[in-house]
Order: sequence, then structure tokens, then C-alpha cells
Amino acid sequence: MMDFNKLVKENGQNIKNIIKLVTKSENEDLEQEVYLRVLKNSDKYQEKGSLKGWISTITKNISKDYLKSSNYKVSSTAVSQDDEETYLQIPDEKVTPELHVIKNERKERIIEAVNNLKPKFKEVVLMCEMYGYSYEECAKKIHCPVGTVKSRLYNAKKELAEVLKDLM
Repeated sequence: MMDFNKLVKENGQNIKNIIKLVTKSENEDLEQEVYLRVLKNSDKYQEKGSLKGWISTITKNISKDYLKSSNYKVSSTAVSQDDEETYLQIPDEKVTPELHVIKNERKERIIEAVNNLKPKFKEVVLMCEMYGYSYEECAKKIHCPVGTVKSRLYNAKKELAEVLKDLM
């Protein structure tokens, strides 16, 4: 059985960040739903990937389900005049063939930039940003101090920001 306090301490901010990223708002009900689902399904967790990655996936799924739910649709339809004007200014983002090509080119540029990083930088970017490892987990895997992981990740992000500045 998972320790609830440890679960909240180690994953609370990540859960909040994912919910805010997906739903564009803070939502304590969704946070509670994540904790309930994680605790309820803790016996199903297999230590093939990181616990943080597993919890992140659950959080993303719950957030996406919320956006599809009638609760979200009802709350988002209660729109004021100011909100309506804001909505009209948001560009229509239907996936056109042109947009699809642009997104693919963007993705390829990012992949190429990551692949061109120094091997030590690439390793920590993939582990921490792509696979969801914590700094501590990454440090154990590559047999180095946590500070080294943080430093490499900082320098890798700085290099990526420079190479990809026209995409930002």
C-alpha cells in the first residue's frame, strides 16, 4: 500500500502542473480524483517505468476526461460578454493539411535538436523530460550526483532554447 503523505509530497506539484496545463485552470476536484485513482490502483502499478510517469499518465487521462465531460461543458458555457469577446479573438485551430505539415516540421526540428546535443545532455533531457524521471532517479541511473543532473539539464535546455529560438 502506498503512503498517501509521501505520494502527495513527491507528486503534488507535478499533478497540479499537469492539470493546469491540460485544463487551463486549477482544479482540486481533479487532484483528489488523481490521488483516489492512484491509491485505488496502486496494486496494479508495475515497476517497469517510473512511478512519477505512471502518476503523470493517470493525471493526463483524468484531465482529458474532464474536458470531455458534461461538467466541464456546462461550466464553460456560462460565458460573460467579456469572455465571448475573448473567445472570438482565439484563432480557429482546425487541423488543416498546412498546420499538420508545420507541426510535423516543428516536431522534427525539436527531435533533431535533441539528437544533436552532447550525449550527456541528451541523456538527461530524455530521462527527465521525456520519460518523467525525477532528478534523483536520473542520478541513480547514470551514476552521478543530483547536482550534475540539474546542471546538465539546465545547460541542455539553454542550448535547445538557442537552437530553437525561432520556434518560441
